[in-house]
Order: sequence, then structure tokens, then C-alpha cells
Amino acid sequence: WETCWFKVELSIPQAWAGREVHFVWESDGEGMVWRDGQPVQGLTKEGEKTSYILTSSLKESEPHSLTLYVELACNGLFGAGKGSMIAPPDPDRRFTLSKAELVIFNRDVYELLVDLEILLDMAQLLGEENQRSFQALYTANQMVNMCDVTDPSTFPAARDLAAAIFSQRNGESQHTIHAVGHCHIDSAWLWPYEETIRKCARSWVTVVRLMEHNPELTFACSQLRLISVLWQAQQFEWVRTWYPGLYAQIQEFVAKEQFIPVGGTWVEMDGNLPSGESMVRQFLQGQLFFQEQFGRICSEFWLPDTFGYSAQLPQLMLGCGIRRFLTQKLSWNLVNTFPHHTFFWEGIDGSQVLTHFPPGDSYGMHGRVEEMLKTVKNNKDKGRVNHSALLFGFGDGGGGPTQKMLDRMKRMSDTDGLPRVQISTPDRLFSVLEKESSQLCTWVGELFLELHNGTYTTQAQIKKGNRECERILHDVEVLSTLAVARGGAFQYPASQLQRLWRLLLLNQFHDVLPGSCIQLVVEDALQYYTEIRSVGARLQEEAVQSLCRELLQPKAGSTESTLVLNTLPWERTEVISRTGPAGTETLALVTVPSMGYAIVREPLLPPQPVAVRKQEDGSIAMENGVIAVCLDMMGRLTSLRVGDSERESVPDGCYANQFALFDDVPLYWDAWDVMDYHLETRKPVTMLLKPLEITLAGGLRGSASFSLQIGKSSTLTQEIILDATCPYLRFLTQVEWKEAHKFLKVEFPVQVRSTNATYEIQFGHLQRPTHWNTSWDWARFEVWAHKWLDLSEHGFGVALLNDCKYGASAHGNILSLSL
Repeated sequence: WETCWFKVELSIPQAWAGREVHFVWESDGEGMVWRDGQPVQGLTKEGEKTSYILTSSLKESEPHSLTLYVELACNGLFGAGKGSMIAPPDPDRRFTLSKAELVIFNRDVYELLVDLEILLDMAQLLGEENQRSFQALYTANQMVNMCDVTDPSTFPAARDLAAAIFSQRNGESQHTIHAVGHCHIDSAWLWPYEETIRKCARSWVTVVRLMEHNPELTFACSQLRLISVLWQAQQFEWVRTWYPGLYAQIQEFVAKEQFIPVGGTWVEMDGNLPSGESMVRQFLQGQLFFQEQFGRICSEFWLPDTFGYSAQLPQLMLGCGIRRFLTQKLSWNLVNTFPHHTFFWEGIDGSQVLTHFPPGDSYGMHGRVEEMLKTVKNNKDKGRVNHSALLFGFGDGGGGPTQKMLDRMKRMSDTDGLPRVQISTPDRLFSVLEKESSQLCTWVGELFLELHNGTYTTQAQIKKGNRECERILHDVEVLSTLAVARGGAFQYPASQLQRLWRLLLLNQFHDVLPGSCIQLVVEDALQYYTEIRSVGARLQEEAVQSLCRELLQPKAGSTESTLVLNTLPWERTEVISRTGPAGTETLALVTVPSMGYAIVREPLLPPQPVAVRKQEDGSIAMENGVIAVCLDMMGRLTSLRVGDSERESVPDGCYANQFALFDDVPLYWDAWDVMDYHLETRKPVTMLLKPLEITLAGGLRGSASFSLQIGKSSTLTQEIILDATCPYLRFLTQVEWKEAHKFLKVEFPVQVRSTNATYEIQFGHLQRPTHWNTSWDWARFEVWAHKWLDLSEHGFGVALLNDCKYGASAHGNILSLSL
């Protein structure tokens, strides 16, 4: 990630008057040309950007001697790995500058070659049954015969032959492709957050140069606020001085409706794992930014590259002023081909949004004939709609459109035998689709990606940090709002909360929260979570001090008391742990009203204390009058019953809380994937290091703990806790994980029969089948959930809750949580 600066002094020969002059730079590291203190051109060999146009026709009045600076980064378009695209950064990798030249660019030869490329592609791809393929072939042949490469005067006649073919028009029924410039830049992935700032600058300055020469070019940009997100953070304040000139130019092209902000969210976040509130904040912060910077909100939600889409998103979109959605990721499905490219997507409350998947199944097209033909052939909604999108430009690591892409598509704007191609905007496309929408189909429920199921579990600390910080920010806001409502001098910490939310939202980017990023990004993300925890705890303390100042003042002669706050909207009766005057931990049973507080002096007595008994066979039984459980020496649950009911929740001969280890060797995407065949490698964890022993003997709380060895060198310690009056059993699990290419789960077989299990999602829940009747069913062998999954039949059910996990499954009668 180091940067080298080259000072380049150029002297253009007088003899080159009237010629087009380029500065050519080829290196395997990304670069940027600076001129007069401003960035003027991005350089990326993998993105076919290796030159800076000094002049299109050298005039006497133009400077013939000038100085440029080239900033060269020690990373390519896809980071600094070696060998494979998704290899981690290699500290020993060297980057080479292979060419730095001042050259004459022969525009006539270039145009001839583009003509010839289009004709040859038509000849090859339109097929023998199509007369246009032969017309293109014979025209190309004539051009070659006519053209004398040593005599430029023969070029115009050859080009006229090509122009005659390109000017033969289509009929009225021909499909129209709306081509939109695009440059997908991952906010962090194979490179850290800071490198993304430079990637944005390289890509966008190149787009600005293209727009200066091609006023018809439109460019949809969904990550504009990335520079802003880093500006908001204090430690990145210096970024503001990096590219102010470029940012001003971008704003000019936004006003001309060429540079088009799309997306509506703060970053292109993961579509599954953020909480409902987090998703609302993504839209809120994104739409606020667009309103402030560009005077309008987005009408399209643009999320082309995340790993599935929650069934709650349509309702959230409509609530945030968005009725249109574009993605293409479901084209990556490993098992089933998604049946539509243009359709209405319906969420869990019945909300519908018009949805379009570009039929070329990519957000990084190059404007080739092959891509245009694929877009039409592949379209699953032929006859229903006659328009579709094509997003062109290098992506993932940035890059964006090139002049050659535009020149190819100019020749295909309305050429018989090819679909019409027009440079367009997302708004123009969706406006036409809305008019044609009367026959469109509707897809109800989640858009589940049948790939990358491992991202629900990869990088456990990131998953835990996300869930904890979502909870912290909720609590701070509840308590701060109550403190403001009570009056007094308390100031709501709006700017501090916005900064913390934006850090959390940044970490929900679709390669950070899923864990599909390099270690350097993980370290940045964990540092942001640490900051949110630290500042959040301080803000919470300030709100509590203001809200409960009188309650916190010790009264003369009063007994020792504890203030307990409940930030959830229902009354809770729970056992809490509090520190006594001597520093010892004591337990108390408390009841606290919804969004309220209670002062605990004399703790409540439970209607029935927890009883813990050790049996002769080493097993331990615990009950509290609400539930009764039995655990064997390995900590496995052999019995779980509700109160006086005789109904057993654990089937005979089965063990719940059974840990199982699986091989995890995917086909390619290591951090992303867990394949269905991993299920064939199940090995129950049975190596006991420390058998189950009672740790708390009952009363307000009973508990027992044990330790297991997992695999070759990992250990697991678990404390199983039953509190007085509590309707559930808690499992505090600590794993020292040292395995590679292994996958740890915990399983709970239950005596419940249902064809569907219920999973919590954002602001709601979703049912998924527990059987594998169809390919659509078994492709969901590993799914995501938020805080719970539940298997119920009429009048009875068992739920599995968690505080930091997302990967889960329910097959048959077995509930499984991926650890």
C-alpha cells in the first residue's frame, strides 16, 4: 500500500504539430497523473487505462514542455495478492514500471480497428442463419482489401464501407438496451478503507475526463458518499484536502445530469445481516447526504453485489422514498436460475418495488457485440418488456468506463441485426419499464443467493461487534431521548451519535460485515467497533446521570440499593448480577417496567427457587418451576420439559446442545462459501476435557460447566445457566479456535414436527421449509437469521436464541446454529 511519486518532465517535438499526443504509462501498480496540483487521469493497466491525452491536435500556442507527477501505488486493481485474485496481500510482491513514453496516437487507425472489431464480432456471433453476419463478414473483407496500411489516404474509403453497414437501421420492434457507465468500487475488500479513497479518485477523475470529450456519457455512481464518510470521521479529516478540485468538477457534472448519484444508502451494505434499524439508518444517512449535496434524494436502490436480499427491503425502500431496485447478484446462483430479470418484488408486508436485473448478468460490461446479444437472448421477460440495462465499465476494484467502450456502442446505436443501444440513465430506464409493467410477474419473499452461505459466519468478531454496537446505539438513543424529554440542561448528543452510526454503517459494507475481506480491513473494522463501544458507554452514562440524577443520590440512613434500567418496550422480570459494598457479586431478582427503571433494595423472592441435583450417573438436573432440564456429563441436553407438562422436547436417544465439526473446503471462494457437501463430513464433538460439574447450586441461579476439545488444537468451555422464573436455558460458550478449513455448529434436535421453521429478520420474521423437496429447498441448506429461529406446531414449539450469530439451519426436526 506504499506510494511512490515520479516527477515526469516532458518535451514535445515541434515536428508533432497537428498530431494527437499521449503520455503512455504502463505499470502493474495503479497510478494517478497530477498536473498543476490537481489529479487529471487514473492509470490502471488491468482497467485498460494506460495513457493521458496531452493534446488532441498539437497547436503552436499549446505548451510543448510541461511537468507531470505520477502517484504510483504498490497495489493493482485487485489489491496486492499473488497468484489468485482473492489471495491475501503478499508483503514480498514487487511492482514494476514497464513503460513511460511520449507517443503520437493515430486516431484514424484506432477508428478503423474499432470498425473492424464490431464487424468481425457481428460476422462471428450473429450466426450462419442470419444474413447480417455475412454482410458484416464481406464488408470487413472489402475493408482489408481496400486498405493499404502504408497509405493513410485509403483509410476514409474503408471506413465508409463500415459506416454503410452501421447506418442500416432496425425495425420498430427491436429491443432497446439502456447503457449506463458504471464503476463498482468495493469500500474495502482486498484493500483497506484508505486505499479506496484513492481508487475513487482514480476512477472518477477518469470519468470526468471522458465526460469532457463525450457529453452524451452518463455515469451512475453509488459510492459517492465514501469520500464523505471518511471526511466525517475525525481521523480522516485530512482527506478533505486531497481532492477538493475533483469534487467540485463532479458536482458540475451532477448538475448536468451526466454524473448520476444512485443507491440511496450510506454504503452498499450487506443485504441480510444488518438489523432493521441499521437498514433504516443506511437509507436515512444516504438520502440525507444526497439531499444536502445534490438537492434531491435517490429514487433507485442500487445494490449490485451483495450476497442476498432480505424480504423486508421492499417495505424499507418504500418508506424511504424509493420505488425501484437494481441488482444482478442472483445470476451467481449455484443451483437454480432465477426466473426473471424485470419483475415486482413483494416484501413481508405486501410492499412492492419494481426490480430489474441487467440480463447480461454483470455490472462490468465492456460494450462488446457479444454482451449486447447476450442481454437480449438471456432476458427472461421477453414479450413483457422490451427495454433492459447494460452497466459498462471496469469494476470491483474501480476503473470505470473507457473511450473504446463508448466508441463500440456508438456504432451499435441503431444497427440492423443488433439491439438498439442508447446511452441512458437509470431514471429513463425505469420510467420506460414502469410504462411496460402491466404484464410483469411478482416475486414474493426473500431474494436468496444460492452461494456465499459462509458469509453468515466468517469472522466471528465482526459479527459480534456488529450486533453489540447495534444494541449499544439503541440503548444510548433511548436513554438520551428520555433524558431530553425530562427537560433540564441535557443536550441530545446528535453529532456524536451520527458519527458512531456512520462508523457502524461503514462496517456493514458488503465485504466487511460478511467477513470476505483481508486482515487489514478486519483490524480497521474491529477498531471502529471498539470506538463505538467506548464512546457509546460514555454517552449512555451521561444520559443515565441526567435522567436519574436524584435516584442516584444516596439518602442518609437508606439501605444499599441498585438502579436497574430496562431499554426494551415490555416489562421484564430477570435475575441480575450486582456488585455489593465489599466488591462481591450478588444476585437479585428484579421486575422492571417497559422503558423504565426499578430501584432494588430488598430483592424479590422467586415463587420457586432453582433446584440443581447431580444424579448417580454424573448427569445434572435443573428446574425452576417453569422448565426442567437434564444434562449428561458432556453438557448435552437429554431432556427439556415445560413446567408440569409431560411433553418432552428432546426426542428419545437424541442429544441437544450437541457440537459438531464439519470439513469446510469450498470450490473457490474460501471466506465466502460453505458447500452443501460439507454436511457429509459431520463429526460429533465428543472429546471431553472436563466433565459437567455444578458451578452454582441453585436458589436464584443454577449453573453447570464443562470443557471439550475440538479438532486437533481447539477448546470449548460452556456454562449452562438456569435462572429463577426464566422460561429459557442459557449457554455461555467460549471457544479457543485454532482450526483451519473446519466449521463448528451446535445442534438441537427437538420433538416438533413442522414443514416450516420461522426465522427472525429485520422488523419481522420469515418461514423457510425444513424439507428438501425441491432444488429451491435444498439450495437453502445454510441460511441466515437474526436473534432467533423457531420450530413450532399447534400449541407447542422450541426456539433457539443467540446474541451474536447469523448462520443457521433447520432440517427435519434439527435446529442448528453455526458458530
